[in-house]
Amino acid sequence: MVRYLTPGQVIIHHRFLKRNEKHSNGKSSKEKQHHNFSIDKIQSIEKNKGNNNFSKPHNQILCSICNRSDNIVTDYESGEIICSSCGMVLVDKVEDTSHLERSIFSKGGQIDETRARTGAPTSLASHDMGLATIVGKDDKDASGKKIDPSVHYTMQRLRIWDFRLQLNSRSNRSLREAFMILDTLKDKLGLSDAAIENTAYLYRKAQQRQFLRGRSTPSVICATTYIACRDLGISKTMKDIAIASNVKRKSIARIYRQLVLELDYKVPNIDPVKCIAKVANKANLTEKTKRQAINIMQKVTENEISAGKDPMGLAATVLYISSIKTGESISQKEISGVAGVTEVTLRNRFKDLTCQLTDLN
Repeated sequence: MVRYLTPGQVIIHHRFLKRNEKHSNGKSSKEKQHHNFSIDKIQSIEKNKGNNNFSKPHNQILCSICNRSDNIVTDYESGEIICSSCGMVLVDKVEDTSHLERSIFSKGGQIDETRARTGAPTSLASHDMGLATIVGKDDKDASGKKIDPSVHYTMQRLRIWDFRLQLNSRSNRSLREAFMILDTLKDKLGLSDAAIENTAYLYRKAQQRQFLRGRSTPSVICATTYIACRDLGISKTMKDIAIASNVKRKSIARIYRQLVLELDYKVPNIDPVKCIAKVANKANLTEKTKRQAINIMQKVTENEISAGKDPMGLAATVLYISSIKTGESISQKEISGVAGVTEVTLRNRFKDLTCQLTDLN
């Protein structure tokens, strides 16, 4: 059987021989010109090279609590790197490498820097989607020559009118105002870029249907943000969005119902397990109580008891039941205040669960 060496293996072998020639000054010139190109020799050299410290990854992330790197998980929705063993958030803002600089190659194989595209990627959350152009400030034409002094005044007037048209256009002004509110909501609620892009898409779709006529821009933005959070499974309630935007919850709820009917949009149900984690973290409950509540919630979902119920009220009730089982002392007033529901709702859900699930008695 014939075995062929790759060019990389030949280079590795030559480097190995040059390194050994420095220590073999007493040998004859014929012995130095003899090269051993056997496949076993090459494989042993590559194996020794792989054992060097330079082949180890330098960007290895270690958890500061458990000092392990084998249980690291990346959450692409929130942009976080998390340790799955202890739940420690190692990195909260992962750099987006999906939009890199696009290099354009010439016929000779060299990079043409004059035609390379750089800058921010296009985004629906920008009033011009990142595609607008402006009249440059350089007094040069397309070939790089200086323009005639008689045309200088005309170009200056074109720059001024181009700026005014982009600033005072009715559609641009409306989108600019809406997306400024959306940017504020992103900072206050800690929303991901995917949620912002989805919100901007829904808002543009509503604008095309002329849904914004007669309705306030902040209310429509809050309603589309709530739909985007529901669509991506982000546990943000309508009350959270109303507090962050300083808009009445009743107004957001009304526009939300109208928008769902207008766009014929299928909004998924809220995952009650995420509501459990949110309420438990606010109430400072133990991990044992939280896991017990998740097991109870799975039984509630399997028996179809959660249909039509407020997920935050149901999560607060399940956590209250699990705290009784684990012996953790928390009152109905405390857990209902954290979940944003009344004590009457908590007691009603408690009666429904204890009557329909025999395991809770």
